[in-house]
Amino acid sequence: MDTGKKAAIGATVVLILAVGARVGMIYKSRHEEAKPVEVAQAKMDPDDLVFFKQMRPDSMKDIKDLVGKTIWVSAGGQMDYFKYANHKADYSKSAGILLGADPLIVKDAFEQVAPKSATYRIPGGDRQVLLVITLPKSSDPAAEYAVPVGYRDAGTYTFLTDQIFFYDDPHTLYKWPAEDWAAVDAHKVILGMSERQVSLSLGQVSKSQSQDVGNRTVNFDDQGHPVDVTFEHNKVVSIH
Repeated sequence: MDTGKKAAIGATVVLILAVGARVGMIYKSRHEEAKPVEVAQAKMDPDDLVFFKQMRPDSMKDIKDLVGKTIWVSAGGQMDYFKYANHKADYSKSAGILLGADPLIVKDAFEQVAPKSATYRIPGGDRQVLLVITLPKSSDPAAEYAVPVGYRDAGTYTFLTDQIFFYDDPHTLYKWPAEDWAAVDAHKVILGMSERQVSLSLGQVSKSQSQDVGNRTVNFDDQGHPVDVTFEHNKVVSIH
């Protein structure tokens, strides 16, 4: 075979190999593209999926639908309640502060003109709307108290019950370990609790220099007895 033919055959072989390699690369590329892309999914906190019942009351008739029912405190550490007698609240002195997850039994609802000192959390309007409650966990579960939950202004009612209370027992809403619930019910903190659990236990009056929820130190007022709680990966790691 002469040199010219050998060169032509050699060039043809190289071309075939090159085309074969290219076809192989295209085949491999197309099949790799066809594979499903694995997307990393953030782990969802089951507590974020809890459904909270809403009443959206806008009249005294609506708010009186709570009479005879048990509700539970959501806005722990924020709401003062007052002694109640003769269909009136004694605004002169707070009888206590509602604590997170504590049950209340609603006995009645009424309106009353509120002094300025009682309008820190709930505006006074023309009249405040208050619930008459008993506290089953207190030393005197039959004693009646009044807690502001809304107000009337120029004939229009505004209620904050959806923000202040759970209408369903939070012990059934949140599937927390028994030891964590025991700490919440005792309004204490133990290692390993989440920031949500501590907030329900010690109250929502708190402050922190960080916005990284679950990875920060939070100062909880705890009814005037401040507690610094440090969280890492949304678990309590230290209590001061």
